Amino acid sequence: MCGISGILLTNTNQNCSVEIYESLNVLQHRGQDAAGIVTCGNKGRLYQCKANGMVRDVFNKRALMNLVGPMGIGHVRYPTAGTSSNSEAQPFYVNSPYGLVFAHNGNLTNAHELRKFLDEEAHRHINTDSDTELMLNIFADNLQQTGKFRVNEEDTFNAIKGIYEQCRGGYACIAMIAGFGLIAFRDPNGIRPLIYGTRKTSQGTDYMIASESVALSTLDFKDFVDVKPGEAVIITKNGMSKRQLVTGAEFTPCIFEYVYFARPDSIIDGISVYKSRLAMGEALADAVVKKLGDKMDVDVVIPVPDTSRVAALQVSYRLNILYREGFIKNRYIGRTFIMPGQSERKKSVRRKLNAMELEFHDKNVLIVDDSIVRGTTSREIIQMAREAGAKKVYFASCSPPIRYPNVYGIDMPTSNELIAYNRTEEEIAKELGADCVIYEDLDDLIESCRKFNRDIKNFDTSVFNGKYVTGDVTKEYLLMLDKTRNDDAKQLENIKADVIGLHNDYGESD
Repeated sequence: MCGISGILLTNTNQNCSVEIYESLNVLQHRGQDAAGIVTCGNKGRLYQCKANGMVRDVFNKRALMNLVGPMGIGHVRYPTAGTSSNSEAQPFYVNSPYGLVFAHNGNLTNAHELRKFLDEEAHRHINTDSDTELMLNIFADNLQQTGKFRVNEEDTFNAIKGIYEQCRGGYACIAMIAGFGLIAFRDPNGIRPLIYGTRKTSQGTDYMIASESVALSTLDFKDFVDVKPGEAVIITKNGMSKRQLVTGAEFTPCIFEYVYFARPDSIIDGISVYKSRLAMGEALADAVVKKLGDKMDVDVVIPVPDTSRVAALQVSYRLNILYREGFIKNRYIGRTFIMPGQSERKKSVRRKLNAMELEFHDKNVLIVDDSIVRGTTSREIIQMAREAGAKKVYFASCSPPIRYPNVYGIDMPTSNELIAYNRTEEEIAKELGADCVIYEDLDDLIESCRKFNRDIKNFDTSVFNGKYVTGDVTKEYLLMLDKTRNDDAKQLENIKADVIGLHNDYGESD
């Protein structure tokens, strides 16, 4: 999962880099592996700074001052395809044709055949294992075929239509053509989110595109509109144009955005993340009553900070059981779920959370979390609760058991690394060391989101039921993922991945 943003200012003498930097800070929860910004200044000159690390570490005052121009795009990353190498930090750039920059959130399911096409037919060199570089070069190849000195909006729409015809998977993309404008588009199923807005100034209208609405509202952009599935939006100094390029595919946004990834103050596809998590809490409370029945002996409800707080509050309210903050979080440690490597995730849990004995000692506790993925975090949390003196530990998840790999941009690709794979709920509880594990029902989870936007008939829930909405995910493809994207394979790739980051300016510390 990644975060992307793009800004075009109406004042051509103003730089957009600081505002893109601020937007990436707001989107930091979507990726902590790398960050980057590319801006476009006078005469189409491009300026770049990107590297591994948190946003605050990659950019300093001097780096931001060197990123000149009123138009640019930014990216925060954690890797699902490729490696953690500096060379795979985004945005990506290619000089021909026209000077193209590309940032992408998602994952392609036909990357292998695209790579073969680009090599054997388009004769374009691919320097990394990133899906983003593939999409950038597909876009470049489509534009190259116009044979024009300069492209117009019609040419650009046609080139994006070609991307839709060639690329499969879940993706949200922001591209920039030097001296021309910004382009935004979203996969035909709308799996990955993308939203744009405007800001009125004395000189005209500023435009912004981002993964989540909170990035726009932080910078005082208004009139938010979600990019539709299969839709392309072009923003130039003359205004905005949009066109529906693909129709007929089922609209199925990723439900895990609401469960875990998105900030609670975001609104995605007309659904308040905060309200959906309140509804998840209500449904989870009902699941707890159903599971424990007359054996209900919970003394206190405790959330795993931060994502599950909203749901846990509603669980507490509905069950009429005390809510307490039993885990104190070190806010300077990253999100363990998106950390590369099982050993790193495991070590990070105890650095990140500390259990207060006062809230656990001699109590039966109901710990609420948004999900249970690999089980690393959950197992450590349960052990910490017991060490703090809990008599019984019940563990409740706002999502159903995750038993299938995700292929659309979330880093949970291999079945064998999922704790619920081929296990019953009783076996999961034993593996975690909990007295009982309680999961929310899938239908209840879907309703918790859908009740706020009835135009959405379904969601991508493939990690729960193994139904992949793009219809092209085969057993052979999943087997390939098992071999190439497990933690051992990633570790091996990262050892080999120290490739030179081309066209880069890392800036210097003050």
